[in-house]
Amino acid sequence: MVGELRYREFRVPLGPGLHAYPDELIRQRVGHDGHPEYQIRWLILRRGDDGEGGSSQVDCKAEHILLWMSNDEIYANCHKMLGENGQVIGPSQESAGEAGALDKSVLGEMETDVKSLIQRALRQLEECVGTIPPAPLLHTVHVLSAYASIEPLTGVFKDPKVLDLLMHMLSSPDYQIRWSAGRMIQALSSHDAGTRTQILLSLSQQEAIEKHLDFDSRCALLALFAQATLSEHPMSFEGIQLPQVPGRLLFSLVKHYLNVTSLLDQLNDSATEPGAQNNSAPEELSGERGRLELEFSMAMGTLISELVQAMRWDRASSRPGSSAQAPGSIFQPQLADAGAGLPPTQAQPSLRRSKRFRPRSQFASGNTYALYVRDTLQPGMRVRMLADYEEISAGDEGEFRQSNSGVPPAQVFWESTGRTYWVHWHMLEILGFEEDIEDVVAADEHQGAVVSGALGRALPSWRWKPMTELYAVPYVLPEDEDTEESEHLTQAEWWELLFFIQKLDGPGHQEVLEILQENLDGEHILDDEILAELAVPIELAQDLLLSLPQRLDDSALRDLINCRVYRKYGPEAYPSLLEAQQDVLLLKAQDQARESEDAARVEVKEPPSQSLNTPLQQLVEGYGPAGKILLDLEQALSSGGTQDSKVKPLLLQLQRQPQPFLTLMQSLDTPETNRALHLTSLRILMQLVDFPEALLLPWHEAMDACMACLRSPNTDREVLQELIFFLHRLTSVSRDYAVVLNQLGARDAISKALEKHLGKLELAQELRDMVFKCEKHAHLYRKLTTNILGGCIQMVLGQIEDHRRTHRPINIPFFDVFLRYLCQGSSVEVKEDKCWEKVEVSSNPHRAGKLTDRNPRTYWESNGSAGSHYITLHMHQGVLIRQLTLLVASEDSSYMPARVVVYGGDNTSSLNTELNSVNVMPSASRVILLENLNRFWPIIQIRIKRCQQGGTDTRIRGLEILGPKPTFWPVFREQLCRHTRLFYMVRAQAWSQDMAEDRMSLLHLSSRLNGALRQEQTFAHHFLPDNEAARALGKTCWEALVSPLVQNITSPDEDGISPLGWLLDQYLECREAAHNPQSRAAAFSSRVRRLTHLLVHVEPCEASPPVVATPRPKGRNRSHDWSSLATRGLPSSIMRNLTRCWRAVVEEQVNNFLTSSWRDDDFVPRYCEHFNNLQKSSSELFGPRAAFLLALQNGCAGALLKLPFLKAAHVSEQFARHIDQRIQGSRIGGARGMEMLAQLQRCLETVLIFSGLEIATTFEHYYQHYMADRLLGVGSSWLEGAVLEQIGPCFPNRLPQQMLRSLSTSEELQRQFHVYQLQRLDQELLKLEDTERKIQVGCEANGKEHESEDDGEAGTAAAVDVVEGEEEEEEEEEENEDLYYEGAMPEVSVLVLSPRCWPVASICHTLNPRTCLPSYLRGTLNRYSNFYNKSQSHPALEQGSQRRLQWTWLGRAELQFGDQTLHVSTVQMWLLLYLNDLKVVSVESLLELSGLSPDMLNQAIGPLTSSRGPLDLHEPKDVPGGFLKIRDSSEELRPRRGNVWLIPPQTYLQAEDEEGRNLEKRRNLVNCLIVRILKSHGDEGLHIDQLVCLVLEAWQKGPCPSRGLVSTLGRGSACSSTDVLSCILHLLGKGTLRRHDARPQMLSYAVPVTVMEPHTESLNPGSLGPNPPLTFHTLQIRSRGVPYASCTATQSFSTFQ
Repeated sequence: MVGELRYREFRVPLGPGLHAYPDELIRQRVGHDGHPEYQIRWLILRRGDDGEGGSSQVDCKAEHILLWMSNDEIYANCHKMLGENGQVIGPSQESAGEAGALDKSVLGEMETDVKSLIQRALRQLEECVGTIPPAPLLHTVHVLSAYASIEPLTGVFKDPKVLDLLMHMLSSPDYQIRWSAGRMIQALSSHDAGTRTQILLSLSQQEAIEKHLDFDSRCALLALFAQATLSEHPMSFEGIQLPQVPGRLLFSLVKHYLNVTSLLDQLNDSATEPGAQNNSAPEELSGERGRLELEFSMAMGTLISELVQAMRWDRASSRPGSSAQAPGSIFQPQLADAGAGLPPTQAQPSLRRSKRFRPRSQFASGNTYALYVRDTLQPGMRVRMLADYEEISAGDEGEFRQSNSGVPPAQVFWESTGRTYWVHWHMLEILGFEEDIEDVVAADEHQGAVVSGALGRALPSWRWKPMTELYAVPYVLPEDEDTEESEHLTQAEWWELLFFIQKLDGPGHQEVLEILQENLDGEHILDDEILAELAVPIELAQDLLLSLPQRLDDSALRDLINCRVYRKYGPEAYPSLLEAQQDVLLLKAQDQARESEDAARVEVKEPPSQSLNTPLQQLVEGYGPAGKILLDLEQALSSGGTQDSKVKPLLLQLQRQPQPFLTLMQSLDTPETNRALHLTSLRILMQLVDFPEALLLPWHEAMDACMACLRSPNTDREVLQELIFFLHRLTSVSRDYAVVLNQLGARDAISKALEKHLGKLELAQELRDMVFKCEKHAHLYRKLTTNILGGCIQMVLGQIEDHRRTHRPINIPFFDVFLRYLCQGSSVEVKEDKCWEKVEVSSNPHRAGKLTDRNPRTYWESNGSAGSHYITLHMHQGVLIRQLTLLVASEDSSYMPARVVVYGGDNTSSLNTELNSVNVMPSASRVILLENLNRFWPIIQIRIKRCQQGGTDTRIRGLEILGPKPTFWPVFREQLCRHTRLFYMVRAQAWSQDMAEDRMSLLHLSSRLNGALRQEQTFAHHFLPDNEAARALGKTCWEALVSPLVQNITSPDEDGISPLGWLLDQYLECREAAHNPQSRAAAFSSRVRRLTHLLVHVEPCEASPPVVATPRPKGRNRSHDWSSLATRGLPSSIMRNLTRCWRAVVEEQVNNFLTSSWRDDDFVPRYCEHFNNLQKSSSELFGPRAAFLLALQNGCAGALLKLPFLKAAHVSEQFARHIDQRIQGSRIGGARGMEMLAQLQRCLETVLIFSGLEIATTFEHYYQHYMADRLLGVGSSWLEGAVLEQIGPCFPNRLPQQMLRSLSTSEELQRQFHVYQLQRLDQELLKLEDTERKIQVGCEANGKEHESEDDGEAGTAAAVDVVEGEEEEEEEEEENEDLYYEGAMPEVSVLVLSPRCWPVASICHTLNPRTCLPSYLRGTLNRYSNFYNKSQSHPALEQGSQRRLQWTWLGRAELQFGDQTLHVSTVQMWLLLYLNDLKVVSVESLLELSGLSPDMLNQAIGPLTSSRGPLDLHEPKDVPGGFLKIRDSSEELRPRRGNVWLIPPQTYLQAEDEEGRNLEKRRNLVNCLIVRILKSHGDEGLHIDQLVCLVLEAWQKGPCPSRGLVSTLGRGSACSSTDVLSCILHLLGKGTLRRHDARPQMLSYAVPVTVMEPHTESLNPGSLGPNPPLTFHTLQIRSRGVPYASCTATQSFSTFQ
């Protein structure tokens, strides 16, 4: 059956390839807020099923979700469902039109006929009681069925007489009448689901219907119910082992299920039209609705209780304790090492083990471990279960009893079940004897105490949070309850307690009501309406919990113990009561096991004649009153005469307490040596079948024991015969148990028993035929169980949705119990035979069983050609393989596999997906083929492609498969997450629509989100049992609600502004006004902060590895894999959208500030303050998260990139100037100096943004100039290095760093020069000593004659020296000028500066020491020049090409002038020293002598002629420029002493002047070169590295550039690779260049661009190359002694530094 997909364009994504489409309106109601709500059916379709290929037809039985939606949600998600008046379009009224087409008179006549036919059928049915039904009756029923198929006549068949007729027909012994009743019911229920449900409900609620219905009639109704519910809840549980539920219990479940659905429909339809509800408050419910809610909650609790018992969840699991969920946010991703910081008791439990036995981890394979356990284990040893196996869970402990050759071979008495159970060897871990374990436990406790003492106190509570996260997760903490509420039960707790009160019989119920009446001060009689609204004190509730257990039967009491109210208020306070309950109800498991073992030992070791007690007495000994029931029952059945009076009371007790009866049946699963016990039990059971009351006992729960005895190969033949007699009798009395046996596989077991005993088993074939005939009914029962469970899950999900929508608590009893059982078992693993259905091999299929027999000595050997061998595994539905291992043996030689390939597919014909290929080493024993698959493969095939040594056939020793246990959790998780995702994505779209229409509604988003997240957090804390379930819900909620909201509020509109961006702009504008807590701005800012902190509090997920797309199985049998629904990295996308929005806001803010304030004098301080405010705002809004700090920096960088070049150059110069001023101001010291340092630090944090930007090159240029002036004028300090260390990335050419390194090199050269001077002095002194010694020796030996000869020799030598040293003569004379200087020699320090990193304005500013410096300084400079020239050849000092020194006027000096120490520049030093010889000097002569420019000389003269300076400047008209003279000290009022700083002040460049224009010319010139080179290479383009090399090569060719361009560009004539890369980034941003998509490193010319080329000479490619590099140097002079004093009385200047 197909239907049309009408709203294809309204698609809500639920996961990869999974979408939900709105289909139609189901019903309408008035919501809790008084507004109308509409129930919309959403179809769930996968990609390809939604008609994307062009077809719009979909299967009407497709999965769907019923979702209540408001008008706003429908408008935002599927507005086409709204009509012209704004109301939702209801379902089509075609059927109503057809009804109207019939004539009313005809319709009335037909109704009259139906009534008369009903009367006739009832009369004919009464007449034929006990006889064959006459043909007229069958014809009448046939005509009624034809009338029932006409929909307009449906109302007539709602008459109570119709139900009476159907009841009589269904209870008739004749098959034809029952068949006709089924035809009529099918005709009536064929119209719509509502009619079908109403008919089924009416029939099921008839009194004593179960007594009137036989097996066939009940199956007919059950089949009708299965057909009715199949399309309502299409949910698959394939792969999950469902329990065998007999028809009687199924019918009871159907009754309760129909009752619940009927009450739910009444609740949804109880509200009238929307206009009728406007007069009353939405929060108040009418008395009728309150009664319906209470009745629905009680009915739902009853359904859950019976379903839990039918599924045997309460017996298979241990008694639930408190929730294992760790408190905290369920929306935070679980960290991998979350348990690393926990104490040992919380991280993982300590294991009891004897040190004498080896654990499983020490063995390479499970087979070798199984052999070790088999050979080591002795009776009486304690063991632990390693994995789940049927009824035994992993971690259970017990005592090993015995072993045999059967399968499984090991019998263990388990403490968890209180009886023995057979398991496999490899499933056991040996703990040892009790005395060994006790010693280990004591040692473990001692170590635990030491560890806990070392760790200190426990971890802080989850209520504690860092101060920075004060309001990040406000929903985590539960809401504070009022004092009055904390003293009373909540409504959910009270209704759960009221559920058990209503379970009581008449007297017990009345007694409890009297207790309530006495303790509650009220004048009203406690009726149902008042009971529902009672406020019950906790003390009263505890009293009720004390009295209830004695009044409840076994089933209700088990529910009471498991419910939340009892766990919270009952068990811990009353341990004695629990002990009594365990004694009476749950029995003493240890006593039971001990008695079973005694019975077995008696049978084995002692003859029956020596037994003091019967086997049954040994079985029940120790059970107390409960065990005595079985003894009384045996005595009553064995006594002669009438047995009803004795047996029936005992059966009634067993109905209330069925555990003894179950123990009796389970005794059949004891060892075969208990033959007497087996026969006794079967005799009692055989006699019980004849009592009608016995059929109400839970036979189906212990049928496994009968099947175990039937399948056991060692069962005694007499026992087996009696068992078949019993089963045949039981199935004959009630065919429901034949259906149960069919589900358990009894047909094959009986066939094997017949084959073993050669067919000599009476009634065995009849029993097998009876079981076989129930195959159809077994399928029906399985389908019914699936439908009921699926329907209950859907109703639970519906209640969760109502809880989300109405924010009202869930008051359904056992709601948490049902969810706990659905969420159990997710972490339990299964092994081997539970993972696969069957194993097929390519050859020798009779030996395929050797692959799974867990025996390493056996193997499967193939027979065929090489490469054709394979093993095919048919997997159980939904099993995801965790590990697939192949067992091999190296001793197999050429039979051992060498290469194995694993394939997966949906069937054997589609095995084309290669999952893995493995090369097997010759020494391997275990080969891991697959690990941690993320999807289900129905078929997995292992192909042996090659064998060792070129062998043909292969041998495989075994297969081991590990996989997750198929439980309900994957199914429920998928359904829960689907409903949650759809609900919150619909809500997110509605909220987004509100915010798009009104941005002010963003202020309410925080409270909306907080309410939704708190509700999910509270729900998970109360109802979900563990962290996995809670975090699955939290992850889905966060992805479905927050992710689309963030996507919508961060998406820009037509104006380019997003709603969140606008909100953040408003926050920044009103930030100053928000300091007043009473202002509206403070409230506004608080809401914005709460919203942003809520959006970013979930940490981003780590990037998951890419998942390869794999085909999914078609149909309904698909994998319930949560990873397929999860959208990878959604928290990361949320963070990415938020950071992008914050970056845009910051960029806009900074751009506006730069546009308005870039020319201001205080631009830099204000910019730093603005940046600091943005940083504070980022911390306030998003916390200390690096992603938003990075977004802040990127936003500032984006604004700077928008500046034109000259504006950017001006901004960079302002920053460089500000840093220079703050560095120089910090030298003052004191408070002012500290303030300067603080301002410098704030500025440096702002400047870091320049890193990687185009503005960094310009900033480096200006910073280099100002840094050079500081270093040469004031000197270096630690602050220079600290600043460069912090903002070093802002200098692409690293020129400032090179300047500091050159200073370090100069200091090293200065130290070596000092050693060089000492060596020269020593050499001169040595020469003088030699000369004096020679003269003295000559005078003494030869007298005066020899002396004249000696002078001649000296002159000759001197002449030779002159010839040989002609080139160095002048330098040596100048170098020795100051050797005999009698004054105090000044200390001279020379700084060697490289022009590659130091900005030297012009070559003309050079110093000629011969003309401008006195002789005592010239000699030092000449000696340094000689030293430097000689050091050029020393490899340790200098490498590369030879460099020449050129002295400059740069540098500083200290001069002594009277009592003052003058700090001056080198120019000022020369000028003052020049005045030592002249009293008056004209400025014009100084210019001619020095060769300096007038600006540079006037800059030096200015401080000297100031009020603090020692000179006066006179400017007569006849002297151009004036003249200088020393100021007369008599003119001063008082002498000045100390240090006087006269160094010229710093001069700052202007970006708008020639310097800035030169930088722009250089950039434009590089742009021209880049464009020209790329144009010449066409579309192919160039690699970026090759392009940089070509540009630099073109720039360096000759002159660099031409001399005319040098004069115009000045310092800008240099070009580096960094400059070229900066220009490439600029052109890429402008669109002039483009990257290749396939190869981003390739660049090509994109579009024509107009590049501003400077009016310069073109580059000459034919030039000889650049000039040799120059090395500039300056000097520092410091005196070592007393200042030089002039002989005259006038003050003079002496060189001090």
